[in-house]
Amino acid sequence: MKLAFVPLVRALAVTALSSMALSAMAQQPAIIFDMGGKFDKSFNEAAYRGIERWKQETGKNYLEFEISNDTQRVQAIRRMAERGANPIISIGFAQGSALEQVSKEFPKSNFAIIDMVVNQPNVQSVVFKEHEGSFLVGAMASLASKSGKVGFIGGMDIPLIRKFQCGYEQGAKAANPKADVLANMTGTTATAWNDPTRGGELAKAQFAKGVDVIFAAAGGTGAGVYQAAKDGGKLAIGVDSNQNHLQPGTMLSSMVKRVDVAVYNVLKSYKPGVSVLGLKEGGVDYAMDQHNAKLVSAAMKTKVEAYKADIIAGKIKVADYMADNACKY
Repeated sequence: MKLAFVPLVRALAVTALSSMALSAMAQQPAIIFDMGGKFDKSFNEAAYRGIERWKQETGKNYLEFEISNDTQRVQAIRRMAERGANPIISIGFAQGSALEQVSKEFPKSNFAIIDMVVNQPNVQSVVFKEHEGSFLVGAMASLASKSGKVGFIGGMDIPLIRKFQCGYEQGAKAANPKADVLANMTGTTATAWNDPTRGGELAKAQFAKGVDVIFAAAGGTGAGVYQAAKDGGKLAIGVDSNQNHLQPGTMLSSMVKRVDVAVYNVLKSYKPGVSVLGLKEGGVDYAMDQHNAKLVSAAMKTKVEAYKADIIAGKIKVADYMADNACKY
């Protein structure tokens, strides 16, 4: 009896420990970075900073995966759900269809997506008012421009990037009604997010036409734009993360999209449904630091801050390309 009882006790102990391990793992959130990886100096990296902040504050760990090709999205999200991760956060609009599929397969799991709306009861969607932040850097571009010509270079030609462009144009025209805005998109496939060579070529072509400030909303492609601006003695504006440090003296500012805040908020207080973050909510802004302080005069900053206050107060309504049927392209 005693000999038989000992293995039984051991077996029960192992089972208990296994259950505890599974329970602990189930409490781990998971984050799935999209193309470009978590150190892309832009959108994904902002998400990384958000989850790292949560990790440092809580002392807890998390699971992660970096998408390297389009075919991995469904499998990556499903694998995290099978491992019991909670919540599972997908970074970027490109994961929308994959998340919608997997969230239906695992109705008891919690999911979130940043930059896209997935209408499922177990999904929290966080989107931004990019047009509001883009308005501010558009105004700043016009105020800094000596030629009256400012440029925009987008990544993949999709409605979301047209939303950036539309807001930018409105801000540029608000600051200078005679402003001429030139725009190019890098491409129509996902490779448009990571083509700095093409970004540099498009920037040089705009500079040759008299543009002296370019806003790049193009992911990794923006690095080529910033380099071309540096080489040509022109100005550039970064996107998503504060990219002012990438080419100090060249970066007029960055349109900051607080993906880090979005990720952190999901982890601190998960709420299925849709959250929209604009200027009022601290979801978008323009970046000021030691790297661009000498490029932005006190008068420019005062003017941009006035625009910001008026947008928050509702005195200025920035048209949304995706909702207001604005900026026909």
